[in-house]
Amino acid sequence: MLKLEHQTLNDRAYGALKQELISGGFSPGQTLVIRKLAETFGISTTPIREALQRLVAERLLEMQNNRSVIVPLLSAPAFKELTHIRIAVEGLAGEMAATRMSEGGLVEIQAMLAGMQRAIEAGDASAYLALNEAFHFAIYQHAGAPILLNMIRDLWGRVGPYLKVLMQAGRYIPRSNDAHRRIVAALEQRDGPAVRVSLEQDIALAAAVLSENLRMTA
Repeated sequence: MLKLEHQTLNDRAYGALKQELISGGFSPGQTLVIRKLAETFGISTTPIREALQRLVAERLLEMQNNRSVIVPLLSAPAFKELTHIRIAVEGLAGEMAATRMSEGGLVEIQAMLAGMQRAIEAGDASAYLALNEAFHFAIYQHAGAPILLNMIRDLWGRVGPYLKVLMQAGRYIPRSNDAHRRIVAALEQRDGPAVRVSLEQDIALAAAVLSENLRMTA
């Protein structure tokens, strides 16, 4: 029984750290200090250490020669490859979701779109990014494809630390909701191919802006 509880705590630590990666709670190149993380999440160092090791094994984090653990810096070729994969799998998930989404799910996504627009108008980058993440994953969850959803979460774990830069790019902010409006319009029509195209455009625009504004390794 004690072992089961311990394992549950390890899983909780792993889930919390992975969510921080997805949501941009960590920055590229940031060193993750076990004791500070344990204090932040209010648990002992052992589950944090084991969660970090698990994320290193999954290559969502990187261990240095001095045994410190950092958030990886993406190379330009790696970021390009990551973008191509995201376009393929997230587009597929969106297309699948279009014909499977409930009316209640659609209403929820429409509300998120409106919330993102309010965040843009208020200049609230944190609110926008949180809603953007919720918007995308609400769509993908309706695909009814748990393996695909886990793949997408792993991909966001790699790109999430870079997303804050988007809201610092002047040319991106006015256009940041354009593709989202097209996605919602296509979902309202249950038009899977149109959802896929609009998702691809959304990811491609964000990637182009990030490529211009990020210092990446060679």
